[in-house]
Amino acid sequence: MRPGRRLGIDVGDVRIGVAASDPEGLIASPLETVPAKGDPIARILAIAGEYEPIECVVGLPIGLSGQEGAAAAKARAFAGRLIAALPGVSIRLVDERMSTVTAASQLRASGRNAKKSRSVIDQAAATVILQTALDAERTRGTAPGELIEGTA
Repeated sequence: MRPGRRLGIDVGDVRIGVAASDPEGLIASPLETVPAKGDPIARILAIAGEYEPIECVVGLPIGLSGQEGAAAAKARAFAGRLIAALPGVSIRLVDERMSTVTAASQLRASGRNAKKSRSVIDQAAATVILQTALDAERTRGTAPGELIEGTA
């Protein structure tokens, strides 16, 4: 397992969920919900400046059929913008199938209803994406997902 913090990012049309790992890369925790309107990259840059990640893991929404659609294209475009904004930080796309469903289920199990959870559901989804990536790396011994060209 490579040591170092990672950021998990769940890209949405309205909100972008952000999660961070501990310095050892073992546990993911929810961090912030960034509005997708305006310049979300600037806020993610500020977060990266504070957390100094070795990598950003961006959720890639692949359909249950295995096909990529419009949401996947948006996630890829967002990851591409991160490349230029975060030199020296690896950007990886990781399959996020079922992450929002899992996050919503976890929030319900903790006693939060869906309407009141809107502000944190994206953070929770980013946490699920990041924790899945961390667990996969620990299990396989290799970095998860697809490394975006032009990154470390």
